[in-house]
Amino acid sequence: MDPSDRERRDPAEPSREEKQKQDEEGLSNLASAYQKAGPLMAASTQLVAAVGIFAWAGHWLDQKVGNRTPWFLLLGAALGMTGGFISFFRTVLGKKNK
Repeated sequence: MDPSDRERRDPAEPSREEKQKQDEEGLSNLASAYQKAGPLMAASTQLVAAVGIFAWAGHWLDQKVGNRTPWFLLLGAALGMTGGFISFFRTVLGKKNK
């Protein structure tokens, strides 16, 4: 019978939870705040990027097709906002539940 992972682990080596706690204890208040805010800043950047990229693609497509009314720009902006907000809220609500 094989020993479990806990039995094979060196008893002097700290567990994953203990390592994380030790890492967090050494951080300053500012570093700790950035560590907590990092995923939220990344999510907001993804939201802005999604809207910008999809709106730009819609504008480019409008120019290629020759539309006088920017339908593809509006469609691209709407798709970017929808996808960006879905990603943003998944990140925000996911972090809140953990």
